[in-house]
Amino acid sequence: MSVITKIEVQKKNQDRVNIYVDEKFFMAIYKELVFTFNLKKGDNIEEENLRQILKDEMFLKAKNKALNILSKTSQSEKKIREKLSSDFEEDVIDDVVDFLKKYNFINDNELATKIVNTNININKYGKNKIKQNLYNKGIEKSAIDEAINEIDYDSEFENALYLAQKRYDRVKNEDFKKAYAKVANHLAYKGFNYDIIKSVLNKIFKSDNYDY
Repeated sequence: MSVITKIEVQKKNQDRVNIYVDEKFFMAIYKELVFTFNLKKGDNIEEENLRQILKDEMFLKAKNKALNILSKTSQSEKKIREKLSSDFEEDVIDDVVDFLKKYNFINDNELATKIVNTNININKYGKNKIKQNLYNKGIEKSAIDEAINEIDYDSEFENALYLAQKRYDRVKNEDFKKAYAKVANHLAYKGFNYDIIKSVLNKIFKSDNYDY
């Protein structure tokens, strides 16, 4: 049998301890599990049995933490992994992510579609800003590309026209070039591409011989 030779509190996380068996690192667990299973230096153990018991306990804690996070707001796989990484080992996180995917608690494609719909219908953003928002949420590239490709050109154009008209109403009495630049910059900030901005500006300012 093997022997627990050291149990030490981690320097960066006082709630976790490192366990050493036969002078070698064995695994990291929550400190409370040391008391739950009455683990002490000098204990004789069956390594694989103890490893599985402790891993199962860590899985439950990681799963509960993930579900608590998800009860507040939807998350991408990447963000869930990041939020669990400070407390759990990678193999435990992998198991939790598999569980969350199996029961559809996390789904990057569905999350991307949800964000796109909100950004289009409520925020009225252009593709560039929406793509950046998806990236910031940690959504995988393939899901981002798929969601962005579903954005209808007419809807994006109408949003740009709506925002441009609102901004134009505020600056229409200013110098033409300044007003033109302010509306153009506003649309660029909202994430619209050059072609849409140019088309909208031509419509608002009724001029196609001026470039921004």
